[in-house]
Amino acid sequence: MSATKVFVARLAGCSVFDPAGDRVGKVRDVLVVYRRVDPPHVVGLIVEVPGKRRIFVSVGRITSIGAGQVITTGLVNMRRFEQRGGEVRVIAEMLGRKVLITKERIRATIEDIAIEDRGQGDWEVSQLFLRKPKTTPSPFGKGPTTFATWNEVTEDELPGESQSAEHVIAAYSDLVPADLASTLLDLPVERRLEVAEELPDDRLADVLEEMPDTERVEILSSLEDARAADVLDQMQPDDAADLLAELSDERSEALLQLMEPEEAQDVRMLLEYEPDTAGGLMTTEPVIVSADATVAEGLALIRRHELAPALGASVCVTLPPYEPPTGRFLGLVHFQRMLRYPPNERLGTLIDQQTEPVRVDASAAEVTRIMATYNLVSVPVVDDAHRLVGVVTIDDVLDHVLPDDWRSQSDTEAVGAARPRARSRRAPVTPGRTAPGRRNARGTNG
Repeated sequence: MSATKVFVARLAGCSVFDPAGDRVGKVRDVLVVYRRVDPPHVVGLIVEVPGKRRIFVSVGRITSIGAGQVITTGLVNMRRFEQRGGEVRVIAEMLGRKVLITKERIRATIEDIAIEDRGQGDWEVSQLFLRKPKTTPSPFGKGPTTFATWNEVTEDELPGESQSAEHVIAAYSDLVPADLASTLLDLPVERRLEVAEELPDDRLADVLEEMPDTERVEILSSLEDARAADVLDQMQPDDAADLLAELSDERSEALLQLMEPEEAQDVRMLLEYEPDTAGGLMTTEPVIVSADATVAEGLALIRRHELAPALGASVCVTLPPYEPPTGRFLGLVHFQRMLRYPPNERLGTLIDQQTEPVRVDASAAEVTRIMATYNLVSVPVVDDAHRLVGVVTIDDVLDHVLPDDWRSQSDTEAVGAARPRARSRRAPVTPGRTAPGRRNARGTNG
């Protein structure tokens, strides 16, 4: 049965079906337009369909909202959603906004918004769920809540005061980093920066790794140096190096000085290589083991949940030391091969003799050809002394060969040729690494 009043925060993530019961997608936001006297009018939903595309579904195409699902007429425009002037997103732009309760002269925060069907499919904002300021000094306490109609409040955001993004983050908590990055890219710039400011460091790091250079530089530049350094610490070294290469020499060096020493050492090393070489594409955190390590030990290392799938597809066997740059590189052992042998088998006897490493100065085109030819998801990178310095993974290669705007292209648009790298990495101002360390739990200690 169709509901006549729905709270938007509960609507987020609900499945959207066509009349035949086939799933179209899921709700990501509600779009409204302001009116001079009456409450804002609901014009439609922003729906995420397969392929991570966000489309607009007009409220006139919605036949039912209720029981945690939305039913449409089945006729929807699959064109990618673009926000027009005058349109406002409820979750992304209204939740967390400050309003003044006119009668009580109390400022409150919008925690949720109810939309109501006034008949004939005419939906509008009917009620606001508000939280008033705290009445106790307890740091864990919250202010009382109340309901109010749109006409009982006035927007009262003070100059220079950022809109809270807490509720936006909560509504999008189920999104993987790539999808959250796409969601942020769809927001107005000011709102995007507000949401980024309130994301935890590790979550923001994951999101920045999925963003185009221009937008992630914009976000990092808006952060205080200490916070920016903390976020860079949480990023993969190759992504952090690419990001720092886009900043000025002064800001880049200032952030490197504030980063954890072992993280900064990895990034400084990567900054020494041109971005279109194996050294520029690689990550410095492969899984590294000795030849005497057993299958059981190798499987224990790659089953860790924080390890990226491409890095967990194989382990690198080297002579000591076991931190890049390692001792002499001996070879790779693929995880499928480990599964075929008993737990006590030594990994040194299972090395893949067919996979050869690439040199740090090998071109990106050469690395791409090797990975495609031998169906690899990662390829080891060695220096002149045949020491392992990192691995290039399939996601690094794809990010290099796809055009700069691949995140915003539709499924029907051509991928295009390999994108040119206009930037070149600068050598670090201070000397490079001497005694490399390991990163936090996001890393891949071998």
